[in-house]
Amino acid sequence: MRALSVPELLGAWESGLEQGPVERALTLLGAACPETPRDSLARLSIGRRDASLLTLREWTFGSRVDSLVECPRCGQRLEIAFNIADVRVEGEAPPELPATVEEYQLRLRPPDSTDIAAIAAEPAVERKRQLLFERCLIEARRGGEEAPAGKLPPEALNAVAERLAEADPQADIQLDVACSCCGERWKSAFDIAAFFWSEIDAWACRILREVHTLASAYGWSERDILALTPARRQFYLEMVGA
Repeated sequence: MRALSVPELLGAWESGLEQGPVERALTLLGAACPETPRDSLARLSIGRRDASLLTLREWTFGSRVDSLVECPRCGQRLEIAFNIADVRVEGEAPPELPATVEEYQLRLRPPDSTDIAAIAAEPAVERKRQLLFERCLIEARRGGEEAPAGKLPPEALNAVAERLAEADPQADIQLDVACSCCGERWKSAFDIAAFFWSEIDAWACRILREVHTLASAYGWSERDILALTPARRQFYLEMVGA
């Protein structure tokens, strides 16, 4: 994986405009890993995929993250700041995971992007969990006999969710947050794929406005403007009063 140039990042942003969240994450990684087939990237565990996105984000915008969360109690919007290192988890999920639920012995694999994309359109949370469970279940046996996924007890869903979370902690980043207004404390999920894309979207809109301003003032091409360092581009923008 390598850092993206300004044109490459703009190209990934343009491709992602018509894509959903999962496809956008893969588009960004595909741009940074041009030698890796997209299918291979899609088969990375969510934790490994997100670890790569954290690194790419750090290379693109730096290690500091500034975000906003809303207090679930009073609705106050709060600013939170942390470093990428604070949420980076060492290691990665194994390709297979054993789990035991009552008399059932299960073999599972961590979810990947293909799984998340496949269940994205399902509106019901419980049905979504069931579908994900079925996709990630490699084998279920009871007393030495194979057991169909639909025959497993409801407790299996919770057990599997906990087992997968333990094995792939990078896939579920939870931030400890305290509200300065009402004192409420809670854990807020941080989705690096969604957050990184929102940053890229804001950045791309700003960069293209700058291109428009300088192209209108000097007649330069987009390529020439993007080739300028940020400092020189800002100098020219100040010269034209932007």
